[in-house]
Amino acid sequence: MVTLKINGQQVSVPEKTTIMEAAEKVGVHIPHLCFLKEINEIAACRVCLVELAGIDRLVTACNTECRNGLDVITNSPRLRKIRRMNVELILSDHKSECPSCVRSGNCTLQSIANDLGLPMNPFVTNTAEKSRWDSSLPLIRDASKCVKCMRCIQVCEKIQGLNIWDLHGTGPRTTVGVKENKAFRDIDCALCGQCITHCPVGALRERDDRDRLNDAIADPDKIIIAQIAPAVRTAWGEQIGLREEESTVGKLVCALKKIGIDYVFDTNYSADMTIMEEGSEFLERLQHREDYSWPMFTSCCPGWIRFVKTQYPEMVKNLSTAKSPQQMFGAMAKTYIAHKLGVDPSKVFSVSVMPCVSKKYERTVPQVNSAGKGFDVDLVLTTRELDRFIRSDSIKPGDLTDMPFDDIFGEGSGAAVIFGTTGGVMEAALRSAYFLATGENPKPDAFKNVRGEKGWKEETFNIQGITLKVAVASGLANARKLIEAIRRGEVSYDFVEIMACPGGCVGGGGQPYKDGLELAPDRGQQLYNLDKHSKIRFSHENSAVQLTYEEYLEKPLSEKAHHLLHTRLEDWSLDMTHEEP
Repeated sequence: MVTLKINGQQVSVPEKTTIMEAAEKVGVHIPHLCFLKEINEIAACRVCLVELAGIDRLVTACNTECRNGLDVITNSPRLRKIRRMNVELILSDHKSECPSCVRSGNCTLQSIANDLGLPMNPFVTNTAEKSRWDSSLPLIRDASKCVKCMRCIQVCEKIQGLNIWDLHGTGPRTTVGVKENKAFRDIDCALCGQCITHCPVGALRERDDRDRLNDAIADPDKIIIAQIAPAVRTAWGEQIGLREEESTVGKLVCALKKIGIDYVFDTNYSADMTIMEEGSEFLERLQHREDYSWPMFTSCCPGWIRFVKTQYPEMVKNLSTAKSPQQMFGAMAKTYIAHKLGVDPSKVFSVSVMPCVSKKYERTVPQVNSAGKGFDVDLVLTTRELDRFIRSDSIKPGDLTDMPFDDIFGEGSGAAVIFGTTGGVMEAALRSAYFLATGENPKPDAFKNVRGEKGWKEETFNIQGITLKVAVASGLANARKLIEAIRRGEVSYDFVEIMACPGGCVGGGGQPYKDGLELAPDRGQQLYNLDKHSKIRFSHENSAVQLTYEEYLEKPLSEKAHHLLHTRLEDWSLDMTHEEP
């Protein structure tokens, strides 16, 4: 342990503790912009400068370790002046259009500038680099707002292992851009959106599609059907002032109804259907093991699919052919669900609310649109876009009441709920695979050992005398490590789940910002709690799914199920935008 003083308060901390961490222990917040623990600790912004008594040189609190006897000052007149000057220099190269920025009210730079009493643009001119960016892309970059903190570079390299972003230029012309100065369309981006959630300003964002939803609501010929992904229910209330216990899925349904949605259903319905198809496919492959490449990979995450198609194309054949829950729901919305509602499928406008940026890409892939003319899913909104829609409509949290999903496609199991967290798809699939193989339900938590935030987990289970070795990974850097180990013959598995975002969809690139906080573990625990208290905990017990097979699909892997619920991933286009099919 080392002992030091921070603004006159004595504190003892373990060795290797930084001054910033020690300050937090005594309730002293040191402003910072570029810092991300263990990811970006380069002190590029110089906002976290502090004084050390008896030493003239200022030091950065984010990466300076504590030593015995240090006397740290964080709030001297000298520091205030220098911190203010450093933030002014950042603002001088920042396009300050706060009223219209997606990060307004939740921007680290804005907060620091406000606390220092600075106008957002203290200089008359803005010298920031201007760059053209295709506004049709799912991911949008505004170079004029970039503060060169390099978070996006570090997150993409260290967490996702893709190295999409890089520094260009030198001196005052230094800027962040696409690696090798390539066009964004021409790079191997997974569209995971982790660079967006870690950007402290509005330099990176998702394409805003709210106007398209508004136009559809205004069209009297459109029937708007919305689906809500499992992970959305853990985070949607964060940006509109609802506490965790208040952010019920019933209030989310109410909010969507107030916006103007005609029918609100649960993606859990199609997540349960995904398990029926994927679990049946896995058992089919086991019975004809020699005809397939192993392991079988899950295919729910389009960011992961883009990753494997660009980085390991020879392993695409290992992916399950089952569509994601989003796309299965879209196919059902414009066929069976439209029939059950008694509406013309051509009038259905299908909307999904997702925690993911890559879902905007997935819906446009020609090979996933099989229900008829047009897209199966017409529009994808991220959780953030939904929150902005709610706020723009002046929907007050206090006016929201718990409303049920519309019958019957609001039914979902606890197994479907946990789709939103890492290991959830694997656990749900194993629960129903056990039933399909034995005719009996396992204990609901029999496969819970695949849970946890560890980047790469493996476990062995026995189902009816068959030993199954499975693995789970989240974050694409972890996925790369796992695949490389498989290629080298160091490990072998039967079934592998991969989610592009750390922690799974709960930590998705479309979830609300909480700068400096990683909330995936807490959000994941919320989903496990919902599963624990669910009346139905097995996908095969979802009565809406049972009825769908009985009345329409016949059985998992039937000819019609293959047509509507499966896709040939080898043929998937990687083009980030497509015209109407």
